[in-house]
Amino acid sequence: MSEEKKLPEFTGLSAILWPVHRFEMKKFLPMGLMMFCMLFNYSTLRTLKDSLVVPTCGAEVISSLKMWGVLPSAMLFVMLYAKLANALSKKHLFCTVLCIFLSFFGCFALFLYPNRVFLHPDLSATIAMLPRLKWVFLVVENWTFSIFYIMSELWGSVVLTLMFWQFANDITKVKEAKRFYSMFGIIGNFGLIASGYLTQMFTRLGETAPADVDPWGVTINWLVGAALVSGVLIVLLYNWIHRNVLTDPRLYDPGDIGQPKKKKTKLSIRESFKYIFSSKYLGFIALLPLCYGISINLVEGAWKSQVKLMFPTSSSYASFMGAFQVWMGTASVICMFIGINILRKFKWRTAAVITPWMILGTGACFFAFMIFNESLDPLMAAIGTTALMVAVVLGQIQNVLSKATKYSLFDSTTQMSYIPLDEELKIKGKAAVDVVGGRMGKSGGAFIQWALLASISGSTLVSLAPVMLGIFLIIMLLWFWAVSGLSREFEAITKPKETAQAKK
Repeated sequence: MSEEKKLPEFTGLSAILWPVHRFEMKKFLPMGLMMFCMLFNYSTLRTLKDSLVVPTCGAEVISSLKMWGVLPSAMLFVMLYAKLANALSKKHLFCTVLCIFLSFFGCFALFLYPNRVFLHPDLSATIAMLPRLKWVFLVVENWTFSIFYIMSELWGSVVLTLMFWQFANDITKVKEAKRFYSMFGIIGNFGLIASGYLTQMFTRLGETAPADVDPWGVTINWLVGAALVSGVLIVLLYNWIHRNVLTDPRLYDPGDIGQPKKKKTKLSIRESFKYIFSSKYLGFIALLPLCYGISINLVEGAWKSQVKLMFPTSSSYASFMGAFQVWMGTASVICMFIGINILRKFKWRTAAVITPWMILGTGACFFAFMIFNESLDPLMAAIGTTALMVAVVLGQIQNVLSKATKYSLFDSTTQMSYIPLDEELKIKGKAAVDVVGGRMGKSGGAFIQWALLASISGSTLVSLAPVMLGIFLIIMLLWFWAVSGLSREFEAITKPKETAQAKK
């Protein structure tokens, strides 16, 4: 009987606030700090990419960016990742991918942004001739900002969703995951809070720069520098875990993680994809980020168009988004503590269905206000506010609550579903689902918005709210169906193993 099985169950506040045994701290804290750094960078880069693109081009350009930039880039990355996975060890693969991202962000701050005036072509004449393709041409015209946006988007799906969770799934048991995964999120979401405060601080620092210095450029240099330091710390923590945790039999036993380890089979890219998509189990998993991405992007696009109207400059937009990150991080930490106990005391399905219910409720309220906001103008005036202010606040509440439940429950339950799988499905199947499936979710929402904007002359994301609400409701129904199907598959795999372990 293992040491962990001899230990008593947690009681009192420790069961709620810190369900981690003392001997597990050596494993838990470095993983939590890795999550902190990754979410810090994710939040910082998300604020920067939106602050570069939205005030310059408009929120409507995001749909073209995700459709024609992010999705093809994600597909190319999956092909590159599959080749690298066959050529490199997991350790070298992790460090190589991280260095690619960090090198680009450093290059952007030092070279691309300072020379943007010389690097960006003027396509105003082309836009005037082909106004329906205005948003696509704006992507090309501001190509350095577009590449930064694409790389920042891929950071979340590649480094955080794929690289971190693949590593966590490789070294974590299902029993540990029920206690650890939400706790990783609690530590990690303090990265959102730190990022929000630093963004506001560096924005104010940029505004105090001398008259002959670009204030937004100063802010970019500070924020990218902080992201690079955080990235180096991720590499150091990753290597420390390999040296000190994976060599400790109390904390890591390959035979206890999922199914027994098999000799690594090097498949071609075509063979890997054929293997991946022949799995009904992975099909259900793929639907989860697909539905999340489409639903949240339908709401976010309309919300960001309202934020741009209220905060038209890059600095004011970034400062607002910094405050938004603080609120989102705080709400996520609170939800994480609640999520820990939901994961431990309830079935997988109960925890997995909370996020779609939250997004359905808050998203429907936001769209309803966008549809009927003109008729509410007299009421807004009577209470001393404006429809624009209420739209921004409602969208902010929707994003905070939806992403708090996403980080606390959606991510944990989705990643837990990979643990029982064999090595090939874990590594290459997860790469396809996380990067292509996740990006197709976001690009799916972007394609819907782009197609509507391109087909209806003079339309905006606000005027398209009734159509997007109908699509939003259909996607939510598909999400509930996927959760139900995956729940049946997950329990069919894990219950026999848990029963066998309990009899030992």
